[in-house]
Amino acid sequence: MNVSPFAGKPAEPSMLVNVPKLITAYYTETPDPSIPEQRVSFGTSGHRGSAFQKAFNEWHILAISQAVCLYRAQQKIDGPLFLGMDTHALSVPAFASALEVLAANMVDVMIAEMDEYTPTPVISHAILTYNRGRKTGFADGVVITPSHNPPHDGGFQVQPATRRAGGTRRHRLDRSKGKRVSRERPSGCEENSVEKALRASTTHRHDFLDAYVNDLGNVIDMDAIRGAKISLGVDPLGGAGVHYWARIAELYGLNLTVVNEAVDPTFRFMTVDWDGQIRMDPHRPMQCSG
Repeated sequence: MNVSPFAGKPAEPSMLVNVPKLITAYYTETPDPSIPEQRVSFGTSGHRGSAFQKAFNEWHILAISQAVCLYRAQQKIDGPLFLGMDTHALSVPAFASALEVLAANMVDVMIAEMDEYTPTPVISHAILTYNRGRKTGFADGVVITPSHNPPHDGGFQVQPATRRAGGTRRHRLDRSKGKRVSRERPSGCEENSVEKALRASTTHRHDFLDAYVNDLGNVIDMDAIRGAKISLGVDPLGGAGVHYWARIAELYGLNLTVVNEAVDPTFRFMTVDWDGQIRMDPHRPMQCSG
């Protein structure tokens, strides 16, 4: 294993992702289905890759989103789809692409108020809360995130209506239209403009932040934390939870300070990992600057 000489150090300016070029690549580069690395490939709950490598481009998201719609229709999943995104540069354009397809397919979509970032557990909470006690009309969700992957990556994670459905959904989507990315705009892929999708009667705003934070007290003993009179410092690492911590502190009366509220798609405030990449992963020793 070759360790980068930059490991554990702040990234050099030349190492930062060029966000305008990345977004341009998302819309202009066309994946080649004859190259395995450029096809849709589901790993942990979804597809991840970089637009620079033609592994995460508009064609992928249009096709996967249409596959989600087809699967929902086949499985008679007719509840809302909770759609969230994180702070990676590719998340905003991928979110727009997905919403266009979902709206064109008349899927009821729940998106965050004020276009707020939505951590993955928040989408899970919304699905579980909505589905609790139901026998029909189940909800599912999608999170546009590559988790802690480098800044040039994007990700599309599918959250099923039930835990049992998870393996089935990944299996079927991986063999559906989501996998057959063509040189032309994916056939059968229904889409709107994002402006029309936002105005669609099937697109709804949802208060993810308060719904999640208000429920935390039911699973975490906030009285014990508050009573311990400890001072807490939180670094969200530029992630989707950046605006959740202040609300948690306010609601539960915690002595909690968010030490870094920066949201920057280059993640320039992170130190470099062992291989010279920037990752938003606090457990990696090489990323701890001491």
